[in-house]
Amino acid sequence: MLMPRIQQHFIDGADVQYQCAQALGAPLEAAAQVLLHGLAAGGKVLAWGQGVAAALAQALVAQLVGRFERERPELAALVLGADATLASVATVGDVAAAAAVRQLRALGLPGDVLLLVCAGPPGPDALALVDTAHERDIAVVVLSGARVGDLPDALRDGDVWAAVPAERAPRVLEAQLVALHALCDALDAQLLGDDELETVTT
Repeated sequence: MLMPRIQQHFIDGADVQYQCAQALGAPLEAAAQVLLHGLAAGGKVLAWGQGVAAALAQALVAQLVGRFERERPELAALVLGADATLASVATVGDVAAAAAVRQLRALGLPGDVLLLVCAGPPGPDALALVDTAHERDIAVVVLSGARVGDLPDALRDGDVWAAVPAERAPRVLEAQLVALHALCDALDAQLLGDDELETVTT
């Protein structure tokens, strides 16, 4: 029977979510402050997701430019590497020429915030984006899973790192979606106040 297997996904997911409530509270609060500071100073959020997590980066940008649960002015944000035409600038085997890295070099300015989402170990493109952000005095926020690869060596003091305490990619992605929703809500609370939310449709 498939039912127990299906139900186990919800049980496992709930367990990870519970762990994240404790493990991610502080780093997400710090990330919200970094995002707020950058946006309030006229900067923008440059989001990038590795693999399947690219969809999470796109969802975040949609909720910043549009809205999360409450109406508010648009917030400056874009997704790196989402434009298919940028693929023409990438050279096979040349990480430095990857489309997202070139886009960050072209558009990133001091005061911006680079937000990376990786469910598995961050690959060369992710690490190159972090290095490029550091070169341009761009704040870095990373959402990762428990498998971090070379990420710790790439981060600097002042970067914000929120690691989901799980290794299975589906569980990590589920928790990261909640984490991004928490960030959007935190920004709205800072910008609009923390009044009780009225029920809205999306």
